[in-house]
Amino acid sequence: MTDQLRLMAVHAHPDDESSKGAATMAKYVSEGVDVLVVTCTGGERGSILNPKLQGDPYIEENIHEVRRKEMDEAREILGVKQEWLGFVDSGLPEGDPLPPLPEGCFALEDVGKAAGELVRKIRAFRPQVITTYDENGGYPHPDHIMTHKITMVAFEGAADAGTYPEDEFGPVFQPLKVYYNQGFNRPRTETLHRALLDRGMESPYGDWLKRWAESGRKERTLTTHVPCADFFEVRDKALIAHATQIDPDGGWFRIPMEIQKEVWPTEEYELAKSLVATSLPEDDLFAGIRDNA
Repeated sequence: MTDQLRLMAVHAHPDDESSKGAATMAKYVSEGVDVLVVTCTGGERGSILNPKLQGDPYIEENIHEVRRKEMDEAREILGVKQEWLGFVDSGLPEGDPLPPLPEGCFALEDVGKAAGELVRKIRAFRPQVITTYDENGGYPHPDHIMTHKITMVAFEGAADAGTYPEDEFGPVFQPLKVYYNQGFNRPRTETLHRALLDRGMESPYGDWLKRWAESGRKERTLTTHVPCADFFEVRDKALIAHATQIDPDGGWFRIPMEIQKEVWPTEEYELAKSLVATSLPEDDLFAGIRDNA
């Protein structure tokens, strides 16, 4: 192992990196960690969610190029490296029954073959730590679920020269830890909700928490809280850079920054696999690695 710490964040679409773990990545970049975002699809089928840009014919006709430019800007803001896997966005199917996924999309790819493309990235970058989504995708978007699947296969496959030969995929390498992003968790949401109400302010989380309670959603285990409040502004700036995907006047930004920093100054993760000894709970994705680097 070299002295250089390396973190790879595997995401489904451009903008996911800025809404999930962005402050953590910016923090590690500031500490000299080498951070690479791998984006599985181009986000071609993402809806234009910013009302100010809806109906723009150039954006609608050139969405793939527009989203790449947005990703370039967000990457610069976060200070990370970023690479594409090159798969085609599956879209979010809606209706009852759900319509079939479009032919050739990411979610319909062979998992082992698609994971091979990520194995190439892992072997080239050699990250000790990888972050991705849990088996539900964080939310049940087919591309998020597929991102989970290929990341877990690639975590093991990067060290498997039998399945992924070195002459085709590069020299084997074994990452040491993989985490699931769990930033949208109930404890955080409830804490921010109470903080706003206690200050006589309106909370955007009331209906959200009610739906959570009614759904019987199972709570995930939060093993790792990374202190990164100093980078919340960087996170928000990167997210706003994805102009077609975020309304700067929308709910994402309704919580005053000083309240966020005061009552919940961390981003959360679930340790899914670790090949090094670590003590839970953690406050560092490199716990168990840093001292041996």
